[in-house]
Formats: sequence, structure tokens, C-alpha cells
Amino acid sequence: MSIDPRVALQSLTSALEEHLVAASTRRGDGDPAVEAAFFAVADAFEVYEDALYEAYNEVTPLQVFDDEEEEEDEERQVDDDEDLEIVDE
Repeated sequence: MSIDPRVALQSLTSALEEHLVAASTRRGDGDPAVEAAFFAVADAFEVYEDALYEAYNEVTPLQVFDDEEEEEDEERQVDDDEDLEIVDE
């Protein structure tokens, strides 16, 4: 069963609005409401992108990054730095 892209877009818009409210009423670093809203936006975006692709064979120019990709990039950066050697002239 496929989801209508318009319905998925409305859900994404609602998630973005809820994220704005959570961010504007943040109660310090690591506020669980902001974190929950953040993940709700990511989930709603993925549903929208899937619905858009299924209905029209189209995608957006946006991408959701997860923490694992960022950690892998950081690890790769550290490994690359270890291969460098400083040469004094």
C-alpha cells in the first residue's frame, strides 16, 4: 500500500512546525522534546521521499545523515591524518 505524496508532505510540514516549536522552547542542551522532534522530521522526510519516488519516480535534493555516517567519516579522517608526515625543510 502506497502513501499519497501530498499526505506525506503534510506530515513532513507538520513535523517541521513541531520541530520549530520544540527548538524555540528548548529547555537546555539535550532537550528530549527537541531530539524527538528532530527524529520526527527525519522520519517524515524519508516517508515523503519514498512516496514521491513511488508515485512519480522523483526525489528531492535533500539527504538525511545519520550518526553512524558521521562517526565513520570522523574515523576515516583520523585514519587519514595518521598517514600524514610533517617534513621540515
